[in-house]
Amino acid sequence: MAGMGSHDSHSVLTVAEMMRADAGAIRRGIAGERLMEAAGRAVADEVQRRFPAGRVVVLCGPGNNGGDGFVAARHLAAAGREVRLALLGSRGALQGDAAIHAARWSGPVEALSVDILEPDCVVIDALFGAGLSRPLDGLARAAVSAINARGLHCVAVDVPSGVSGDTGEVSGDAPRCAATVTFFRKKPAHLLLPGRLLCGDIVVVEIGIPDTVLDEIKPSIHENDPGLWLQRYPWPKPDGHKYSRGHAVVVGGVPMTGAGRLSARAAMRAGAGLVTVAAPQAAHAMFATAAAGLLLAATDEPRAFETLLDDPRKNVVLLGPGNGVGVPTRLRVLAALQAHKACVLDADALTSFADDPAHLCRAIGRAGTPVLLTPHDGELSRLFPDIAAQHKRDKLARTRAAAAKSGAVVLLKGYDTVIAAPDGRAVINANAPAELATAGAGDVLAGMASAFMAQGMDAFDSACAAAWLHGDAAARFGPGLIADDLIETLPASLKELKARTFTLGEN
Repeated sequence: MAGMGSHDSHSVLTVAEMMRADAGAIRRGIAGERLMEAAGRAVADEVQRRFPAGRVVVLCGPGNNGGDGFVAARHLAAAGREVRLALLGSRGALQGDAAIHAARWSGPVEALSVDILEPDCVVIDALFGAGLSRPLDGLARAAVSAINARGLHCVAVDVPSGVSGDTGEVSGDAPRCAATVTFFRKKPAHLLLPGRLLCGDIVVVEIGIPDTVLDEIKPSIHENDPGLWLQRYPWPKPDGHKYSRGHAVVVGGVPMTGAGRLSARAAMRAGAGLVTVAAPQAAHAMFATAAAGLLLAATDEPRAFETLLDDPRKNVVLLGPGNGVGVPTRLRVLAALQAHKACVLDADALTSFADDPAHLCRAIGRAGTPVLLTPHDGELSRLFPDIAAQHKRDKLARTRAAAAKSGAVVLLKGYDTVIAAPDGRAVINANAPAELATAGAGDVLAGMASAFMAQGMDAFDSACAAAWLHGDAAARFGPGLIADDLIETLPASLKELKARTFTLGEN
């Protein structure tokens, strides 16, 4: 993300950073009362657009989220909607901007209860915002549970109540919403599971906070999008040739050759100039079926792999897919790092260090070359059990801690893939469809990332580009996806990406 402007629309703000954004707007002369008016009106507009008929029940909490609810109720009533408003707590206890807007509501204020949730009503959840730090309980939890049990249409203000804005985790309960209206920028909860699944459609609205506040905040989290890395994508150049597009080495495993074949084909499709599979001679016939242009190197002799790495043109090594867990895989990882090769370490290459992760971290540090780790949660837990235990409910924190400890870029896979660099930068990928939960999809992802690193992208950009294109190709194919389909669909994703590149004049 080097060179990316701080006004980037893909910034994701933590709860604390969003508070700083509000404060920055107020320092610039924009009253908090005006911000709340704009926020509440946006919620009312979304309800009108999405659910243009029927009674609306607004559930207001005791803080600013409740203030947004009072504004939404006023605008909906002015538009002719039948509105009932229930408040958790007393009107007199409201403070600041919430009290100002509560005073502008001329309708009745009822006490929060499950009974207000009439059949077929539309609910606005303005109970608690993203900063709730305790589980929902009492009347609030009862109301949320009733929304879900009765299948009521619900629109959340900021985040569904009960969802942590910073982690997406649910404490107690949270409503399943048709839509969530949030302000200025998304928060991690809008992209991370399980919160993301409860938000419904996420609508981000501008409420008058100037983009210049981001200069002070300097967000370190972004939602993955080509705008973050497209300027550095390694498109083929007219004067280029296969040797200028990198030479990736994929370590092939026996007898599980399928993983390596998928990785190698993906690396070729993603643009690596040359791809060599390093595997025992007996397995070459199987690997040769992956693609006609694939190169094969025999690694039966103990020194054969190290000799292969002596070639400076072989600039990236992918280890792990189908390699098997144990000493041989471990020694190959160490040999690649000792040869100062850029590395992508996946699957078995990670688990092979589960009994001594510090050894891997030291080797990464000594290599001084780009390294990308691509674990799923189980593999990360085996490699860094202390990190997994400490940040069990915070995927962002788990990924960042693993990156800081290992000195490598870490791509923690999942529906909500998180990519983190050792310096704290993080990206959340949100374009992956559920169909990606299929055997071999991770092998394809690792092959793609290897290809981008071979072509000169740094490890962080490579991981971001691979994750986004992986998700885009899967979404294009749709139901029935298997891993091979990702490789065959990738050209369509690349074609559209290239059109976007030159349309924007970015290359």
